Amino acid sequence: MRLLISGGGTGGHVYPALAVVEQLQTDATAAPPAAEDAVLWAGSPNGVERSLVEAAGAPFRAIQTGQLRGKNPLTAGVNLGKMAVGVRQALAVLDDFRPQVCLVTGGYVCTPVAIACRLRGVPLAVYLPDMTPGLAVKWLSKLAQRVAVSFPETARYFGGKAVVTGYPVRRTLLQAVQDRAWARTQLAAALGADLPLVEEGDLPLLLVFGGSQGARSINRAIWAALSTLLPACHILHIVGKRDWPLLQEERPDLPVDLARRYHPVDYLDREMAWALAGADLVVARAGASTLAEFPVARLPAVLVPLPISGGHQTPNARKLADAGGAAIVWDHELGERLAPVVLELLADEKRRLKMGAAMAALARPQAAGNIARMLAEMANSNAKTPGRKDARKSARESLHESALKK
Repeated sequence: MRLLISGGGTGGHVYPALAVVEQLQTDATAAPPAAEDAVLWAGSPNGVERSLVEAAGAPFRAIQTGQLRGKNPLTAGVNLGKMAVGVRQALAVLDDFRPQVCLVTGGYVCTPVAIACRLRGVPLAVYLPDMTPGLAVKWLSKLAQRVAVSFPETARYFGGKAVVTGYPVRRTLLQAVQDRAWARTQLAAALGADLPLVEEGDLPLLLVFGGSQGARSINRAIWAALSTLLPACHILHIVGKRDWPLLQEERPDLPVDLARRYHPVDYLDREMAWALAGADLVVARAGASTLAEFPVARLPAVLVPLPISGGHQTPNARKLADAGGAAIVWDHELGERLAPVVLELLADEKRRLKMGAAMAALARPQAAGNIARMLAEMANSNAKTPGRKDARKSARESLHESALKK
């Protein structure tokens, strides 16, 4: 199977697709036996996706893109020009690579790729990790043959195109959660940190992070509460590269015995699986990855949804909270409520275990395989249709007819 992938802007648009690539590389049952296996990623030249994809060993092609919204006419015109260039570049990628199917996972770069797939008659699948779709995903879904979603509640937005697959999680996390003590040991060794053991009587480990971009309001709330929280736990704090320079300015002076329990890092990559598997409690935003990674890790959470009107993180957080796996603290009340909520959970191991079990009930560890099989079926169906030239002609004709009707 020749698979083109596009997505970027944040890690949440990249890691699910990388999990699918892993599945295709290790599961011979996921692709048609006679297919030629190959994967190519089309992403923006300067986005986070480039480094993540290349680090994973997958080939990458850069596509120009721009936002199709904004009130400034000049900026809108520039972005429209970038989008047109991106469509031409995406068409060239399709002509060179000749994919049997394309998977898009979100981000501005998906738009020119999706348009090119429509023009070339390449089957398109959209993956929506969040509980509710934004305008971009709704638009992309109109060009797609299938829309993979994480939960049954989300399928209603896409009618017969929807396929409930779950959120694909990378193999490193699935392996790490098999042994929490091993994961904690691996994490401590990788960071050179004196972390507590996973044994009765040891202090719990609190993991704090704000997604691939970091979260300044969470960082500042944690720094302000360190002297209150550290008597009750160790803290592994993923500050984010953007806020890392602020650490020395805003971290308070602490007694030596408390300071050794605080473990700040700017970013974790492969170590993140060990952090999720080894933590006792997490404070985080409610990005799409929380819907999969926390359940797989049986990790109780305090979620702080990104405070954007109409944003997708609030439905994500409510999904986990309603299931009993998370508590919600709103961004505007971090200073007042974060420390009390965290301390209450740190002091109640039975409640944390109950929340972890509620998280685990939502886990779909087979999600990557589900998406891989869906893509293989789409590619196989495409191979049985008339030749690619006919498909391209058909796509052009239908678009031309639509334009005439307008």
